[in-house]
Amino acid sequence: MRWSTILQQYYFLLVTCLLTALEAVPIDIDKTKVKGAQPVDSAKIEPPDTGLYYDEYLKQVIDVLETDNHFREKLQKADIEEIKSGRLSKELDLVSHHVRTKLDELKRQEVGRLRMLIKAKLDSFQDTGIDYHALLKQFDHLNHMNPDKFESTDLDMLIKAATSDLENYDKTRHEEFKKYEMMKEHERREYLKTLNEEKRKEEESKFEEMKKKHENHPKVNHPGSKDQLKEVWEEADGLDPNDFDPKTFFKLHDVNNDGFLDEQELEALFTKELEKVYDPKNEEDDMVEMEEERLRMREHVMNEVDSNKDRLVTLEEFLKATEKKEFLEPDSWETLDQQQFFTEEELKEYENMIALQENELKKKADELQKQKEELQRQHDQLEAQKLEYNQVIQQMEQKKLQEISPSGPGGESKFEPLI
Repeated sequence: MRWSTILQQYYFLLVTCLLTALEAVPIDIDKTKVKGAQPVDSAKIEPPDTGLYYDEYLKQVIDVLETDNHFREKLQKADIEEIKSGRLSKELDLVSHHVRTKLDELKRQEVGRLRMLIKAKLDSFQDTGIDYHALLKQFDHLNHMNPDKFESTDLDMLIKAATSDLENYDKTRHEEFKKYEMMKEHERREYLKTLNEEKRKEEESKFEEMKKKHENHPKVNHPGSKDQLKEVWEEADGLDPNDFDPKTFFKLHDVNNDGFLDEQELEALFTKELEKVYDPKNEEDDMVEMEEERLRMREHVMNEVDSNKDRLVTLEEFLKATEKKEFLEPDSWETLDQQQFFTEEELKEYENMIALQENELKKKADELQKQKEELQRQHDQLEAQKLEYNQVIQQMEQKKLQEISPSGPGGESKFEPLI
């Protein structure tokens, strides 16, 4: 079982739970009854993209650290608080020289990458006196004071930065989705303004028709309810719904056999429900909205089932959730088409912000155009000066040639007699 896979799925904090879970007794399942079942090789499972701008650096640090036996042994014995508090990071001082050398190289590469990002961002300002050391302070996943050495401080900062950033990741995704929906509506309204009355009515009618087509879908089961899981059991797993067993279901969908259902494994359970509402072939179905719906479903199930809020569902938590009334008799699930993403006031505020940004871009575009015209004027002036200079040179060379080789009538050279 690779530490890196779990570390990223669980904010780099609950790996100790994973390692202790390896000693748990496995649940026996007759997977020969499961439709299309294939053995899972956990070593081949690629860790998911965390969405962090330093995702690759995080993965590489994890890969290197897990090769050190001492650090891995300490990790097995550490509790969550030791990892979060940074006490475990001090064990970095005891890892092998080979591992430390690799970590040093990774940090130098990351610092170099960040400097390139900063340079690319500031190039447009024509700033030749860039203080990279000062600008590196904005990145809190490494210690910028020592760009050449990976120290315990770096590991501590990486853990805390990843934890904080990932905790805010869902919130950021919701905010981006809201902006996406407002931009969609803004562009629709702007387009309508360009049409005459007859065309505008046609577009409005088409828009309402598309909305109705999208809303006309089968009932969506409440995420995490018995009905929803039984549907997965029957249609995805190919098992008899009358034989539904929560313990077996958990083991089947713990794809990497680590003893947990992580966020990616949970989201995979909602595919059948999402297919009831969204079809990429349909013009009326927006796949961006489908992913927002998936995120909402996962968050809901985590809030209901994940009792210790560690963003992982254990077998114990899962079975306990199946005993609740909400599992057997859930409320109806409201899909996105039944909700309002923003108010008119929020849309107006967003449009004002867009207008300001467009004005700023227009000003910059005008300034760049003026600079371009000035450069062109200077270029034309230099070309004219160059042409004038070349003409003068040619005239001087012709005059010099005439003075050296004077000719008489008929093209014969004329020589003056010496006195």
